[in-house]
Amino acid sequence: MVATVTNSMPASAGQGISVPRRRRDARIDAFRGLALAMIFINHMPGNPYEKYTIGNWGFSDAAEGFFIMSGIAAGVAYARGLEVTQRVRAGLWPGVAPIWRRAWTLYLVHLFLTVCVIAIFGVAAAAFGKPDLLQMHNLGAVFERPGDVLFAIPLLGHQIGYVNILPVYCVLLLFTPAAILIGLRRPMLLLGLALALWFAAGWWRVSFSNFPEGGVWFFNPLSWQLIFVIGLLIGLRLRRGERLVPRSQWLFGLASAFLVFVVAWKHMPEVTAFMNHQMWRLAEAGAPFHVVSHEKSYLALPRLLHSLALVYVLSCLPIVVRFSESRAAAPLRLMGQHGLVVFATGTLISLGFQTLIHGFGQTPWLGWILPPAGLAMLLATAWVAQWRRQQEGGLLPSRMPPLSPFARRERVGFAEAGAPDR
Repeated sequence: MVATVTNSMPASAGQGISVPRRRRDARIDAFRGLALAMIFINHMPGNPYEKYTIGNWGFSDAAEGFFIMSGIAAGVAYARGLEVTQRVRAGLWPGVAPIWRRAWTLYLVHLFLTVCVIAIFGVAAAAFGKPDLLQMHNLGAVFERPGDVLFAIPLLGHQIGYVNILPVYCVLLLFTPAAILIGLRRPMLLLGLALALWFAAGWWRVSFSNFPEGGVWFFNPLSWQLIFVIGLLIGLRLRRGERLVPRSQWLFGLASAFLVFVVAWKHMPEVTAFMNHQMWRLAEAGAPFHVVSHEKSYLALPRLLHSLALVYVLSCLPIVVRFSESRAAAPLRLMGQHGLVVFATGTLISLGFQTLIHGFGQTPWLGWILPPAGLAMLLATAWVAQWRRQQEGGLLPSRMPPLSPFARRERVGFAEAGAPDR
């Protein structure tokens, strides 16, 4: 779906011939940065900037974008180590180890965020005299049954609201080596397996269980693996200078029309009522619930189709490439290049801001001021992370990088696009 910025490579590249390094595709970083910014804004419900995020204009939201960009980045960053030539030369483990190390890192970050969020809400509840803060976002059991919950948290059985996306990514990364190995040789087989698993998970409502409180994971890995795998396949083709889905005028027109129709579905009462009634009729006729609903946990079909249509349309527009490479998009690229630290920082800031909004009451000016202030903090975090990366790489002796978002972007090896953050 996503086009490359270079010429095509021979088809045999995916079957074991190492792919030469290419320049970094700016869209990977820019759109990952944009998804992180939208996730941050959406993690402060009720603020006036929410209406400008993608979730207000379609069925999917920034979460789908985050997963598909993560899949693309994984395909670009990790496939080289699992190609036939690399496996013959060094064996399988050198290609698997970096992926599993990344999963372990994400697991540790998840535990760190969970502990920090519990502390943030505990301190805020005491400071503002608002004990109801301790009941928000699945925190109640932490204080009511601490022994059980402290056992469940490391096992990912109890997850705090808004701190529940990294466990899914950890699970997906554990299976990423196998997915890449299949995708390099039989991409359509991988896609078929992912589709079958997605459909089966929704049909039988199979998911990972929570304990001790019961219920299931908010992001079902068995469902969300599909959009990650699609991103992974895009990334594998992207390395070879190819597209997963070729450019087509009729497909572009169909996808564009669908996006416009979804906006009408969401914002025109007559269309909303008619379409919702049709979905209800399909459900009454026995259609699977994840095909005729907008259920996020199981990645319902309308959400999936909307996210894929959006990715396809954006991948076909030359203006998207120009914008992603422009100086104006430099802040987004910078945040996207340091996705993990920006995401973790944004999670803590947004939930901290939630306690402020709750503690001070629905003060209108907080909703206007806090999101931009938080985004500035995220940009500063990415800037510091970039400076540290340059220091570690010996690129700069001691001088901090320019803070200007209009600094010229460096051309780096394409194979490094989406590589794990340090």
